[in-house]
Amino acid sequence: MIKIGIVGTGSITGKHAQAIAEIEGAELVALYNPNPESAAKAQSKFGLPVFTDINEFLNFPGLDVVCICTPSGLHLEPALAAAKAGKHLLIEKPIEINLSRTDQLIQCCEENGVKLAVIFQNRFSDDYQKLKKAVDAGVFGRLLMGNAYVNWFRDSAYYTTSNWKGTLKVDGGGALINQGIHTIDLLLDLMGDVKSVFGQVQTTMYPIEGEDLAAALVNFKNGALGNITSATAIYPGYPERIEVFGTTGSAILEAGKLTQWNIIGSTETAKAVENAGGSGASDPTAIGHQMHQEQWRLFLAAINGDLKPVVDGKTARKSVELIRAIYHSSHSGKLVEFPFADK
Repeated sequence: MIKIGIVGTGSITGKHAQAIAEIEGAELVALYNPNPESAAKAQSKFGLPVFTDINEFLNFPGLDVVCICTPSGLHLEPALAAAKAGKHLLIEKPIEINLSRTDQLIQCCEENGVKLAVIFQNRFSDDYQKLKKAVDAGVFGRLLMGNAYVNWFRDSAYYTTSNWKGTLKVDGGGALINQGIHTIDLLLDLMGDVKSVFGQVQTTMYPIEGEDLAAALVNFKNGALGNITSATAIYPGYPERIEVFGTTGSAILEAGKLTQWNIIGSTETAKAVENAGGSGASDPTAIGHQMHQEQWRLFLAAINGDLKPVVDGKTARKSVELIRAIYHSSHSGKLVEFPFADK
């Protein structure tokens, strides 16, 4: 039995609790929130010990794995403490909000010999898996273009009722690093490494520090082009979308479901699976827990089999690098070459 603890008691914690509860050989045993009032509410909700002291939490008997579910810019400190205590780490996206903090986290896990993975659950829908296998097998021929569109909507209450969403220090930015990063991760997984990017971000509707509108043109190392848009200001919010175009075919994935599948010389068309996971286009809670559960299963298998986790720290770093490069490009007005390093 692998014993799991969660740092953070917000809405996403419930998804993880559901996922863990349905996995044989795994048990959620404790939570941590330094705020006594929040800890008391969580203890009533989950019926588990909720600690306000990080050391007491990490010393819970038999604790094997720590899941970090805090706001994005608050991942590093509890993750470092957990890694130094010998706990394996599964962290909600993004791994952190800049490359310096990301690299500290990755290095600490390596030095302490613990597994590190980052939640990008959209990789585990059946239709995305089909698309990924087809790209890797060369079904679409030479890749020409890959696009990621996350044109979502959040009302003003989404930001005004939070003390961290849209802030640079804790959220790391806005629509790109919070909402868009899931689909950007898929784009990078399909298209490969980036050569350069030119981006523009704007804050158009809300009194936040980060962006609510973003666009970027990507040059991939394989010669393909790519477009990225990400927003929380596009009413009423549209399902996230991935487009892949190659010399012998193309496909479109929308809200985790294949809506187009066109291969030269083939009569196969898209047959989208049901319940692919839902879209957070207008409601951030409108997702299921099944794909989180699949990533948990694979992470626990990596621990038991001493294997490399799916979406390890270095893989998760790539989406942060691209987003930070888009921010830098927008600020400087210049094309950014890769590898990119935070200034």
